[in-house]
Amino acid sequence: MKLASRLDHIAPFYVMECAKAANEIARLPECDPARGGTPMIYLNIGEPDFTAPASVQAAAEAAIRAGRTQYTDANGLPALREALSGWYRQRFGLDIAPERFVITAGASGALQLASLALFEPGDEVLMPDPAYPCNRHFVAAAGATAVSLPASAAQRFQLDAATVAAHWTPATRGVLLASPSNPTGTSIMPEELAAIAREVRQRGGVTVVDEIYLGLSYDERYGQSALALGEDIISVNSFSKYFGMTGWRLGWLVVPPALVPALEKLQQNLYICASTVAQHAALACFEPDTLAEFERRRQAFRARRDFIVPALNAMGLTVPVAPDGAFYAWADCSRFTDSSWDFCLRAMREAHVALTPGKDFGPAAAERYLRLSFASSLEQLQEAARRLSHFVAS
Repeated sequence: MKLASRLDHIAPFYVMECAKAANEIARLPECDPARGGTPMIYLNIGEPDFTAPASVQAAAEAAIRAGRTQYTDANGLPALREALSGWYRQRFGLDIAPERFVITAGASGALQLASLALFEPGDEVLMPDPAYPCNRHFVAAAGATAVSLPASAAQRFQLDAATVAAHWTPATRGVLLASPSNPTGTSIMPEELAAIAREVRQRGGVTVVDEIYLGLSYDERYGQSALALGEDIISVNSFSKYFGMTGWRLGWLVVPPALVPALEKLQQNLYICASTVAQHAALACFEPDTLAEFERRRQAFRARRDFIVPALNAMGLTVPVAPDGAFYAWADCSRFTDSSWDFCLRAMREAHVALTPGKDFGPAAAERYLRLSFASSLEQLQEAARRLSHFVAS
């Protein structure tokens, strides 16, 4: 069977390949506590151990029982768009009209819609290396080219305005950023983000910012939305991370008013609408008690970060830039290996700790860095740190 040539530009998602390897090892006798083994600790997948709160689950059940399962408007339930508008006003001090919100099938659906609406063959889109691999692939699927620019620890592993200006060409259509970032957990300095937006605006380009981890910011300097920089900024967000609704596949875009009809047309044809049940459930996210629960969880993630980053530094897996958001540590393993892929496979086999090698996130430092997710419980992180400390010392 002849396959479309676009597949040649989309690499495997190595995070999931590593997860398969971890699961195979986890089935071996040495990982079976019933046979005296130690179970695998999974610090490789970016999924909170917190699930959707009880109020959200109850809202989903109520919607199903009441038969509120028909298609919604392509752009989402008006009540959910209103709720998001209110949350941005409360959380970020931003007055954004509900009509600028487009509810999507997860942040992945949001990135696909944005890429299809904005990019076309021949376009180039600047993004940092390291970066979440699927962001490159959404650009490629739209026929455009992702241009990954190495970003050092001195740059917080993020693009800066000087780099954007230096690499802008006639083919450049815009930038795709993430703040906080997967895999580094670092955000762009506010003044640098403003400078990037100015550079892009002056050149007639578009600034797309993946903000799916913005709710999980731990430092007030970085915990503000790029939408404050102007109505032309495009923000991607999700109910998966801060709101704990990973498998519900619900996200949103905030876009300039002029872009809404184009996205609506695409959504009508590609998705019809995001999951109706998930949308009704998400309304419960904005109840005061539920928001308070999300804030308690944010503090729990902060405590996990405050444990695991010093622990990694102490054992020689140095985290050169402390994560200010999300739940990832980007650790330098070059003291112990010249291949983070091999290091992570050995850690799975010998320490029974699953980590993610840097291969997924771009070639610039793929062999030097690995990603650890601290989305697991503090108890699991403590045990993982103990095992990894013995592993690197052996």
